[in-house]
Amino acid sequence: MEELTKTEERVMHILWRLKTAFVKDIIDELPDDPKPPYNTISSVVRLLEKKGYVDYKAYGKTYEYFPAISKSDYRKSSFKKFFSGYFDNSAESLFSFMVKEEQLSEEDVNKIKDIISQSKKS
Repeated sequence: MEELTKTEERVMHILWRLKTAFVKDIIDELPDDPKPPYNTISSVVRLLEKKGYVDYKAYGKTYEYFPAISKSDYRKSSFKKFFSGYFDNSAESLFSFMVKEEQLSEEDVNKIKDIISQSKKS
């Protein structure tokens, strides 16, 4: 799966939330003020389509876009790259970082332990 730019990722989050959208709908959902030009967002959506993230239905010259991959699939792929790139595929390194750097509460640590216990039972 090809990586996304920050702008492409923001557009994908909007599409995942809306399910289907026209370019105008995407622009309306962007928090930027001033809003980016129509042609800019249209270009981003077309790039997403070329990368295989977005598909569309054509209504004459108007296009309704929708995600071609699920947010869950994107999350898995992104996490795998993040996990291998920053933590060398080591769960110990990841959890150590989370505990030390993010200062997880004891409650958070206990929840993680419960998740691990539940996964062992499955």
